[in-house]
Amino acid sequence: MKKKQLKLVLCWHMHQPEYRDLRTGQFVLPWTYLHVIKDYVDMAAHLEAVPDARAVVNFAPILLEQIEEYAQQVNNYLHDRTALTDPLLAALVSPKLSDNPEERLQLLKDCLRANRDRQINRYPAFQKLADMTDWLNQHFDALPYINEQFVIDMLVWYHLAWMGETVKLTDSRVQHLIAKGSFYTRHDRVELLEIISEQLSCVIQRYKVLARKGQVELSVTPYAHPIMPLLLDIHVAHQAMPDAPLPDCTHYAGGEERVEWHLKKAVKTFERFFGFKPKGCWPSEGAISAETLKILGKAGFNWTASGGSVLSNSLHLPENEQPPSRHHPFKLAKTKIACFFRDDGLSDLIGFDYSTWHADDAVSDLINHLMNIRAAEPEDSVVSIIMDGENAWEYFPHNGYFFLSALYKQLSSHPDIELTTFSECLKNKVPVKPLKKLLAGSWVYGTFSTWIGDSDKNRGWDMLCDVKLAFDQAVADKRLSNKQLKKAEYQLAVCEGSDWFWWFGDYNPGQAVSSFEKQFRLNLANLYKLLDKEPPAYLSLSFTQGSGAPAMGGVMRQGAE
Repeated sequence: MKKKQLKLVLCWHMHQPEYRDLRTGQFVLPWTYLHVIKDYVDMAAHLEAVPDARAVVNFAPILLEQIEEYAQQVNNYLHDRTALTDPLLAALVSPKLSDNPEERLQLLKDCLRANRDRQINRYPAFQKLADMTDWLNQHFDALPYINEQFVIDMLVWYHLAWMGETVKLTDSRVQHLIAKGSFYTRHDRVELLEIISEQLSCVIQRYKVLARKGQVELSVTPYAHPIMPLLLDIHVAHQAMPDAPLPDCTHYAGGEERVEWHLKKAVKTFERFFGFKPKGCWPSEGAISAETLKILGKAGFNWTASGGSVLSNSLHLPENEQPPSRHHPFKLAKTKIACFFRDDGLSDLIGFDYSTWHADDAVSDLINHLMNIRAAEPEDSVVSIIMDGENAWEYFPHNGYFFLSALYKQLSSHPDIELTTFSECLKNKVPVKPLKKLLAGSWVYGTFSTWIGDSDKNRGWDMLCDVKLAFDQAVADKRLSNKQLKKAEYQLAVCEGSDWFWWFGDYNPGQAVSSFEKQFRLNLANLYKLLDKEPPAYLSLSFTQGSGAPAMGGVMRQGAE
């Protein structure tokens, strides 16, 4: 008798932290809108092109709100010339750029923040401008010779390079701008902004339609992407890292209340955008603990997920029996929620290896691995491939266009593979295996080492604990009006996000560490000001620097060391 199809879930996590200075409303970094026009629209288009394909797409609520803000701002600019609060977008359409040579050089350097091989060098005209910028950066005496047209052309090429491949292939306006190559006019720049506006305005609706058609299951992350297990109990870090040094603060005050706040706010925000409650929650960074699973179940979620290393670490505990296969959802004793675990090996092949392969060879290799799993494991197995939905593709030719096209076409039509979703698996009564004890961890190495456990990361936690105590004192003293309290709660949530801690540490690239460390200190200082307190002097001093060169620029990490 022929074996049943192997169930396969592709889960793409879409996330960017809060990049706004909430006191001024200015976007400090442009990554939200750049990933919209490059990755989020492409990922929707690939699914739209293959109606039989299925996937889970997870959105961080704080990302949805930023997309909405960008869409409104750009639309308002195009209709009423209302000011844009993103400096890069504002420069793109500015009638007159600054005459200051240093400011012009900074704009040029900002336009180098792209993959050199795949985004910049793909276009000879852009490559030439980038090489000239590199030279200028070493010859400051030549800065007065930078004219406005040079900066304009760099700005246009930067946005064209970040444009999604599916847009480049279908939009004649983009094709015309690429073919023109240089001497872009104000009309060209406004037209480019109109294209950007269209992508920003439609992207969320496209996923909503895919969900309505049943092609996509949409799920959610806690509101501002906090590491829930560490908010609940900092010491759970020792479960997978017994000897790791921890922050001076022994616990995060009111952590459970904050986790519940992030979950309630997440569901409410998700419902506002999509019109229904999510059934699943991808916990920030796949970070789980026994207490986290209990709270997720209590919050009404049917499923969650984490990294394969978390399951491996847990199955090594003497309390747990060894299942015949690890490709199953599991349910921890005394919890209500099913937990799926990422196949780290397959997920990391896509994230770190296949970008240098021919697309057809890469997809064939992935299918070969899946067929080996199908042959070796029970019929009720579920393979979960879970990864960032935005960060891998810039390392692929043409933003992963050929790989993703082949992936969806071949998987959806394969006779021995069933593309499905986590909720469909549970609906169809896929067996959920018991787990007596869980070792807390994340999808990176199965530990929390990316967010805690070295001096710089621990220093960040101590600074966060300080501001939380100041927040609690202000609440206890009833010094905040309802309006002030809501603003302070939101600012606190941003401070609690995982991304700041991700980048602390000298193994990360210097520019990224500097950008995120500055934003973290700005977020903390803004919260103190909302509490009507003078920010501590240490917030004016940098506390971490980077000098590393990790794989993929550090934006992704592998599931196993």
